[in-house]
Amino acid sequence: MNTFNIPNSLTILRIVLIPGFVIALEYGRYDIALYLFAAAAVSDALDGLFARLKEQKTQLGAILDPLADKFMLVTSFILYASYGWVPKWLTIIVIARDAVVVTGWAVVYLMTHRLILAPSYIGKAAIFIQFMTVCYVLLNINYGLLPGIKTFLIWLTALLVVASGLHYVYRELKIASEK
Repeated sequence: MNTFNIPNSLTILRIVLIPGFVIALEYGRYDIALYLFAAAAVSDALDGLFARLKEQKTQLGAILDPLADKFMLVTSFILYASYGWVPKWLTIIVIARDAVVVTGWAVVYLMTHRLILAPSYIGKAAIFIQFMTVCYVLLNINYGLLPGIKTFLIWLTALLVVASGLHYVYRELKIASEK
């Protein structure tokens, strides 16, 4: 299967948008940062849709898609914490969870030679709520008219990130012990 297809191209576009997103935030162009983030979110939805509808799922896409999400989210949380928009402890939890999952994935790969660890529903929920939190903060900075749910989103993000991290560790240990 051709790895240079629409879904993979959209995933690469998401990765390419990250420096522009960072530059926009650094220069106080929160409107542009919001547009770039929205473009990344739309391309994320479209790449999955195209991959399923056109039967263009590839191994490259299975690796790049979650990496693109991670790059955007970790970048966002680091910048947001540095600006005081989200608590630093939340950013530490997000990064620590990703480090644990990647380390576990590497160990499982070395033991089983399985390249892909399928995402779980709780992992997908954690990614979704992280995107919602990042989006909420940007929308609130740009428009300031949103209901005051930031604290709720922060705690829900923390809960789901920790729960998904524990779930991935459990799954990875189970896979490793079966081998």
